[in-house]
Amino acid sequence: MPALATGAGHEPGLYELLAALPSQLQPHVSRAEDNSFLQDMFGERSLHSLVKIHERLQHYEESKPVPVLDNAADLVHELSEELEGKPANGEIKELLKLLAKPHVKSLLKVHDTVALKSYDPELPPLPDDIDDDEDSVKIIRLVKNKEPLGATIMRDEHTGAIIIARIMRGGAADRSGLIHVGDELKEVNGIPVDDKKPEEIIRILAQSQGAITFKVVPAMKEEPPTKEPKVFVKALFDYDPKEDKAIPCKEAGLAFKKGSILQIMSQDDATWWQAKFEGDANPRAGLIPSKQFQERRFALRRPVATLPFQRTSSRRSYDVAIEFAEEIEEDAEYSSGFHLAGFRRSFRLSRRDKKKTNKSMYECKKSEMYDMADVPTYEEVTPYRRQSGAKHRLVVLVGPTGVGLNELKRKLLISDPQHFSVTIPHTSRAKRNQESDGVEYHFISKSLFETDIHNNKFIEHGEYKGNYYGTSLDSIRSVLSKNKVCLLDVQPHTIKHLRTAEFKPFVVFVKPPTVERLQETRKNGRVISGKDDKGSAKPFTEEDFQEMVSTAQSMEIQNGHLFEKVIVNDDLSAAFGELRSALKKVEMETHWVPVSWTHS
Repeated sequence: MPALATGAGHEPGLYELLAALPSQLQPHVSRAEDNSFLQDMFGERSLHSLVKIHERLQHYEESKPVPVLDNAADLVHELSEELEGKPANGEIKELLKLLAKPHVKSLLKVHDTVALKSYDPELPPLPDDIDDDEDSVKIIRLVKNKEPLGATIMRDEHTGAIIIARIMRGGAADRSGLIHVGDELKEVNGIPVDDKKPEEIIRILAQSQGAITFKVVPAMKEEPPTKEPKVFVKALFDYDPKEDKAIPCKEAGLAFKKGSILQIMSQDDATWWQAKFEGDANPRAGLIPSKQFQERRFALRRPVATLPFQRTSSRRSYDVAIEFAEEIEEDAEYSSGFHLAGFRRSFRLSRRDKKKTNKSMYECKKSEMYDMADVPTYEEVTPYRRQSGAKHRLVVLVGPTGVGLNELKRKLLISDPQHFSVTIPHTSRAKRNQESDGVEYHFISKSLFETDIHNNKFIEHGEYKGNYYGTSLDSIRSVLSKNKVCLLDVQPHTIKHLRTAEFKPFVVFVKPPTVERLQETRKNGRVISGKDDKGSAKPFTEEDFQEMVSTAQSMEIQNGHLFEKVIVNDDLSAAFGELRSALKKVEMETHWVPVSWTHS
């Protein structure tokens, strides 16, 4: 694109150039929406204001003005005293009232500070009463503000010394580089702390103003800082440090919700990691339970789990957060005060059908025995965006019987049959006259079906009225190989076996509204009972609604950490719109996926 044209002999300022940009760029913009975007962006008032400020500052730098005086505040004070001694009239009263306003005083004080270029805080002199026989010490002086120091302390049970127990990554102490784990704290503002409890030290800090001086004995070994690779995890559970009795310092904890993306700043402690929210401008980290520690805690809560619990330490200790604050919360223990064709019915049995069978309709290709991999704690993730020409991610729909999974799939297929498709199931039953192999079903012999089961070729299979039915992994691959989005609905326990680099499933949980809303919206609806084509459709009952809601709740509790999108199917059209929008984002935008999906 050629350089922007300007009038001959005229050097425009940045503000003038900005005003001329939209008309200058218009011949080079092909799409109307791009032109509209540029018009809106360059016409933004805040942008114009910033440019004006920039030009004023640039003019200031070029002219280098010299202040007339640097004691305007004192001069105004003297003037006020002199005027108060004179006979009062309306003008004098108005002037005195104006000069007494806090914002005027503050403005004059800032003027004098800039004139003197005195920006550094005034620090008291270093103490000169250090004992020559004392251990080598460091005198650290920090200026107090509202930000926590980002360090915790504890008392050493053997020596009784107050030790720096932890440095929070990104906090004030970490950024200063002056305080290290293992340093022994000797004094705070000249007050010895050897005989004080940790909470007493917190009070001293809370009552301190301005600069705070620490006297510390450095740790024997100060390891150089290491450049750790960035690690991101997706939280698979909710966490509130205020409710955690095991956390060494509640004020240093980081609360998060299931699905939050966290950047792990430190894993030095096997029990308590340091983390911050991904993209958070605040560099200060907070404490979160480590993956191993949280797995042990979850395992102990599960009655089926028989895992041994190992203590991480036989020594009891506690940490206390050192934070710069104005007051101490009274209720905190050691607080510092901070604050179509081929479309099939799903393989699903109704509650009534289940009573008639003696074999589970759903058997996964792998054992569902409990193991640590099933404990929802954290999952290491990385940004992923589907490249042009790459296979689509598998779309997995999960929900209770009757919630509307088939209706949503049908609407997706009708909306774009060239883009969406479903798998063709396998069955061992005989083919009927009107059926074609590979259309309604893939028809295979019972012995071959059993062989394929043994060879783990089915992601889900079951037996009904003496015939096998199942969804094979190859049927999923067949859809994806045609550059189509494969729509699959399965039982929740099957999801974990689909979560591979090959399929990269996007799991959508469709849940029902309340029972009351179901009674209003689905009073004329019918639920299909059984799997065979002669299965009957019966009206929903109150019991069906209750079971639908109850099943959805159980699914969410047990498998919610695997759901990437949750849709409440209160209105089918609205739910379809929400689903369609989510699937479009999956194809076009960047999402966080397990690291193993991109490294395989």
